[in-house]
Amino acid sequence: MGMWIELGVFALVFVFAIHQWNDLKKERIKRESQKASDEQHPGG
Repeated sequence: MGMWIELGVFALVFVFAIHQWNDLKKERIKRESQKASDEQHPGG
């Protein structure tokens, strides 16, 4: 019984980690595109 609880907790942590990883990738892409547009239009 305890094994299933541990597996469930591990699965939840794993899903949460994947979700965070995807958010980080999205934010990095957004930040890089923002930086690129700032370089094209300086002082804007």
